[in-house]
Amino acid sequence: MGRDLDKERFSEAEFTRFGERLEEQLVVLRELLDEPGFGQGPTTIGAELELFLVDEAGRPLPRNSETRDALGDPRVVLELGRFNLEVNLTPRPLAGRPFEALGAEIQRTITRIDQAVEGGGVVPIGILPTLGTGDFTRQAISDENRYRALSRGIRRLRLEPFIVKIDDLELTVEDVILEAANTSWQVHLRTPPDRFARLFNAAQLAVGPVLAACGNSPFFLRRRLWEETRIALMEEAADDRDVGRRFRRDGRVTFGSDWVREGAYELFERYVRDYEPVVPQISDSDDKTELAELRLQQGTVWQWNRPVYDPADGGHLRIEMRALPAGPSSADGRQHGLPPGPHAVAGPAGPDRLPLRRGLPELLPRRHARLGGQTVLARLQG
Repeated sequence: MGRDLDKERFSEAEFTRFGERLEEQLVVLRELLDEPGFGQGPTTIGAELELFLVDEAGRPLPRNSETRDALGDPRVVLELGRFNLEVNLTPRPLAGRPFEALGAEIQRTITRIDQAVEGGGVVPIGILPTLGTGDFTRQAISDENRYRALSRGIRRLRLEPFIVKIDDLELTVEDVILEAANTSWQVHLRTPPDRFARLFNAAQLAVGPVLAACGNSPFFLRRRLWEETRIALMEEAADDRDVGRRFRRDGRVTFGSDWVREGAYELFERYVRDYEPVVPQISDSDDKTELAELRLQQGTVWQWNRPVYDPADGGHLRIEMRALPAGPSSADGRQHGLPPGPHAVAGPAGPDRLPLRRGLPELLPRRHARLGGQTVLARLQG
């Protein structure tokens, strides 16, 4: 979903053709992954940082389009809400001092954006505490076809309102705009296909303890909820499972329900088999390795850790780690963005020893559960 679309409305025939393209491109992906040498190359790390625009009183400021245009920086793009921006940081070799370089780039870019915001500034924070219910209307959706199409596509599948229940908070919303309450620090790690399963499972194993250590989003709509309220809010705000889709185990935002056992292909296949398309734009590219429709489908399933296929440099895979909150400083981003190490393995707490659906929920930071390192390790080993 990183690029804008040609239009915002699609016919049922386009949804059907898009589904056919997905099946065709799964075959191509399998062939690419089986090619000797595919995706080999230096390990690199990159990141995306989502931000809130605020006025001088600290309230959300819906001026993302004007700020982006004033900057003229291709790394800065619009997010779902008119008060959100995203910065796509420069990928760097994992060898050397990549986190120091990323931190410096974050600081420079935030300073530039802050100076470009007319009548306010920019804040990196998981959930802006000053958000109110009046900030979540359809008019708050950014002025791009992709976000209007996303809204239509989700509402095509879910005929019921979205119901968000977190502790004593209960909201009923007609659109996906509540997603805009969440901003994240999303780390990308380039991964060779033969090591994908081990590294992905390591990221799945690490996400609970890391969230327990770095949660910074307890406040939403004047209530103190989970230590990292983004998790529950995002999962419920974009859940397309209405009464006709209760059979599916996972929503569109999920930690997943099983370990990866073979490789990235099984995740892409799951995204096609389990999730109906919401934005069926058909590509006119003649390059079959672009996998444009498959990449677009993957971009509308927001697993907290998910695979990315990128056709650049002959094609390669990345693991995108999406669960971490934005901010509150570039130093926090560097510390929280540490990827699985080069020798990460599934190990005794992986596919054969710890069911994923049992392991993750117990490790998530809730209001009354600040988990220390020893507690986390004890639960993993148990």
